[in-house]
Formats: sequence, C-alpha cells, structure tokens
Amino acid sequence: MALEIKKEESPISAETHSSVVGQRRRVGRVAARLLVSLAVAYLAWCAVLSFSQDGMIFPRYTAPSPSPSPPFADAEVIAIDIGEQGHMEGWFIPAARASSSSPAPVVIYCHGNAEIIDQQKWFVENYHRMGCSVFLPEYRGYGRSPGKPSERAIVEDCIRFHDELRKRSDVDSAKIAIHGRSLGGGVAAQLAARRKPAALILESTFASVASYARRYCVPEFLVRHPFRTDVVLPELDVPILIFHGTRDSIVPVEHGRQLAKLARHAVYVEYDCGHNDSPGHGNEADYWARIETLLAKAGVTRPPATRAVN
Repeated sequence: MALEIKKEESPISAETHSSVVGQRRRVGRVAARLLVSLAVAYLAWCAVLSFSQDGMIFPRYTAPSPSPSPPFADAEVIAIDIGEQGHMEGWFIPAARASSSSPAPVVIYCHGNAEIIDQQKWFVENYHRMGCSVFLPEYRGYGRSPGKPSERAIVEDCIRFHDELRKRSDVDSAKIAIHGRSLGGGVAAQLAARRKPAALILESTFASVASYARRYCVPEFLVRHPFRTDVVLPELDVPILIFHGTRDSIVPVEHGRQLAKLARHAVYVEYDCGHNDSPGHGNEADYWARIETLLAKAGVTRPPATRAVN
C-alpha cells in the first residue's frame, strides 16, 4: 500500500503578507505615476507641435527681405484685394512675343517655404527661353504681401491670381502650366485640383504635410495645413513631371516615389542631390530638357525643333 506524504507548507505570517501587499501597492502607484507623467509629456509634446506648426511649415521670417523693386525690368505687378489686410502681390513677366494678337502660354511658379518671388530669376529666364510667360504669386506674410500664411489663404489667393491671368488677352488660357517646388509643390497641387492646368511640375514635394504628424508621433487631425498632394494626384488627369533628390533630408525621397505611384500620368525623375540644391550640379540641362519635353507633350509649347528662335 502506497503512502502519500504531504509536505506541510510554512504558514506566511501576517507581517510578511502585509509587507508583500504594501510593496505591490507601491509598485502600482509608481507605475500609475509614470503612466500619468508619460501621458502629460505626450500631450505637452502634441501641444507644442500644434502651436509651433505654423512657424515650421511657413518659416517666413527666415526668407530674405524683398528688393526695393522687382528684379525683372518687364515685370507687371498684379494685386488682389484681401480686405482690411491690404493687397496681395504677384508678378507677371511676359514672354518676349506675348501680345494680344499673339497670346503666350504661361507657367505659374510657386516657390518654397523660405523663399520669395524676388529669387526666381533662374526659372523666369528658362521659361522665357521656351516662349512661356511666367507668373510668380507671393504668399501671405511673405515679401511685400501682408497677412498670415495658411494653406487655405495661400491656395485661395492663387486661385484668384489664376483667374486674373485667364482674363488677360496676352495669355493663352488653354495653356497654363503650374510648377511648384517644396512647399510650393503642395500649393501647386491644391491649385491644380481647383483649376485644372495643362501640365503640372512638382519638385522636392511632400506627399502631404499630414504624413509628418506620424513621423513626430502626433495625430493627423492636429495638422492645420495638411497639403494632401497624395489625395490630389490620383484624380488629376494631366501630364505630370515629378523631380526629387535621392539625398533630400528635408522631404525624404520616399515622398517623391509615393507621389509617382499615385499619379495617373507621371514621369518621375530622381537626381543625386539634396533638397535645397535641386536639381544638383551637372543636372541642369537634363532638368530643363525634361520640362521642355513635358510642356511640348502637353501642348503648352511647340516641340523644340519647330519653335521659332526669339
């Protein structure tokens, strides 16, 4: 017959039990305080980013001061009234042969977030070479324009500028292209969604500002200026050219690649460059040749071989 021997457990004293319970409670209180501290820190982080986002997206105070007068001898100032704040200013620089009897195509160029229209001579000269007039819209709070920048205000201003251009007898209203760089790419895409262009050029452009919220671990609904270029491109049925630098540390190249996949009719080009040096040394000829090809394909300009020399 087998005998079952039970080992007696040593009873836990009331004093020991009370010590274990107390220790568990202390650990629980420490964990709770830690969770509360983390929650407070996270909310504070979200609040800081929410209040500072305007300065991050629109660092207008880092942009250079405007010149006393437009650096383009033939520039025409186009102003739109924004009420009590004053007038927004944009510059129309006509092509050499633009006239009422011979209206020219026009490229609306939207600059980056720390620039002003005074700095865009390189773009004006090269688009003039293609026979295009150029319009440079200034953003609210930048250069000579008053007010506070926001996605809504800037896009609404650009729509009004666009509509003024269409009224001009020296502009071929069927041949308006839009080119935007960096933040200007977000502006250009939003303008294109509301006023369909003949062609769209995006350079060093983000898929959306809202996507940066995830990068900083904050909810997207806190972003007041989302600039959802990724929402616009799938619906835009026009020729699109997208440039991006493989070494872009401000708007990583993944943004350009994502936009290229979303666009319906896009040519995507990567250059070995960063953000502020696009298209990079030695790539200028290829850059402008691709733009020229796009505009000719879109019917904005005539093919280079058939275009008359000014």
